[in-house]
Amino acid sequence: MILGIHDGHDAGVALIDGERIFAVNEERLNRIKKYRGFPGLSLRKVLEMAGAGPEDVDVIAVAGIFRKLSRLKELEANLKSLFGPEFKRKVLFVEHHLAHSASAYYTSGWRDALAVSIDAAGDGLSSSVYIAREGEMVRIAQSTYVDSLGDFYSSVTELLGFTPMMHEGKVMSLAAYGRPAYDLSSIIELNGLTFENHLGVVGVDATKRLAELFRFPLEHAKEIALRMKKGELDGELQRKAIEIAASAQAHLEKLVEELGLKLRGYALPLAYAGGVAQNVKANAILRHIFGDDNLWVFPAMDDSGLAFGAAVFVKTQMERLDGKWRPFKLEHVYLGPEYGQDYVEGFLRSEGVEYEEVDVPSFLGDALDEGKLVGLFQGAMEFGPRALGNRSILADPRDEGVKERLNVALKRDVFQPFAPSLLWERAHEYLEDLNGAPNEFMTMSYTASEAFRAEALAVVHVDGTTRPQAVREEINPAYYRVIKEFEERTGLGAVLNTSFNMHGEPIVCSPEDALRTFRKAGLDVLVVERFAVFAKT
Repeated sequence: MILGIHDGHDAGVALIDGERIFAVNEERLNRIKKYRGFPGLSLRKVLEMAGAGPEDVDVIAVAGIFRKLSRLKELEANLKSLFGPEFKRKVLFVEHHLAHSASAYYTSGWRDALAVSIDAAGDGLSSSVYIAREGEMVRIAQSTYVDSLGDFYSSVTELLGFTPMMHEGKVMSLAAYGRPAYDLSSIIELNGLTFENHLGVVGVDATKRLAELFRFPLEHAKEIALRMKKGELDGELQRKAIEIAASAQAHLEKLVEELGLKLRGYALPLAYAGGVAQNVKANAILRHIFGDDNLWVFPAMDDSGLAFGAAVFVKTQMERLDGKWRPFKLEHVYLGPEYGQDYVEGFLRSEGVEYEEVDVPSFLGDALDEGKLVGLFQGAMEFGPRALGNRSILADPRDEGVKERLNVALKRDVFQPFAPSLLWERAHEYLEDLNGAPNEFMTMSYTASEAFRAEALAVVHVDGTTRPQAVREEINPAYYRVIKEFEERTGLGAVLNTSFNMHGEPIVCSPEDALRTFRKAGLDVLVVERFAVFAKT
């Protein structure tokens, strides 16, 4: 039994016990977004899910190298309190970018591949390129934390008044509202397979330098961002901010394309992870280079997946020693806590909540067709940053007005798009530039077909792109049937799917979280397993 731990930004734990995998991030349990620290609650939760105790753990794979004595001592104290004084015999440290790249390669199903990670920084590096053959990973290129593509994008995020290391997706969304106005080649370039930062500084120092270069009033950035969050995009400074976002996104895509074209020469598929792999528009560039069936983006690509990466790396090395390693393909990410029907019903009764037992697919097909906003809570929670039908808010994607309703209910920024969950078999009809298997994890952007743009107005961004989850019946039959019922009523094999949380909060984990968020958001219906709760009128 191998336990992976990430004690740091977006802390979490993964447990691999033979064919069984359990994984959860600390934010879902302590309700602190992107929690930084020791994941004590997650550690106990995965052991509970596995029906195991600390004594059953053979190896503790820790993601990251702890160079600060105080941090290392704190980690050791926490591990000792759970595993006893002999814990050190079990610990193996896995370097940050190795954990990222391993998470992608060892879940890709490929025997031979390129494994790439790009992020802001970790253990002194910001990117790594590996050639992976027969389970062995050999690093052939890297970028230091100074030459960081991720830090460049995070600095732009901060410059525009958003929170770096958290709100980069807002810059990507905002970029679609404008066109690039600046050539950023003098700031960061690709040199071989390595990025090169000509500013020579990172973090807040880079943000200040960018403010000077763009002549953007950093002291007013948060005020400008607040206006844009409310939908005020036409002011002079807002338009300038949008031009900066568009320029940064275009430059990111250009550099990723250059890297992808060089990597294609190795004639291997690409397994990809790291914080920059959250950028679905840049991922689409790689998809066009490698093809739909030769690019795998690990679903928990950001730091939330480091614990998993550390655990799967150690597992693979042990299998290779025994001559037992075989490629493994991760089919789904429903790896988190789940709550049985009895627990859910007992909870609803204890809360004095009125509820009805329903046939969920049929009930939700009707509710969505009637324009209701629905919170859906079922089965095991998703691992990673995306809700994929088990902790989701659903709505009718045909109604463009539903975007405003959801933005108000969830306190979202109005310029951010919503995404669809669609039936696997209809993906080629709905996605214009699909030439292989569709994406199942919302890690990829596509150009929406003309028909889909006309029908699903609420889930197509202003630039005509969409970020879908293609749902296979054999992977999530309960969610598939919900979409199928909606299709039978409307002819559209897709629903709007956004994560079940208020803006700035983690995705709900427990029925308690779901009921609280349902009430706070003022949704119309909450379905918890087979029980429906209605908003009070």
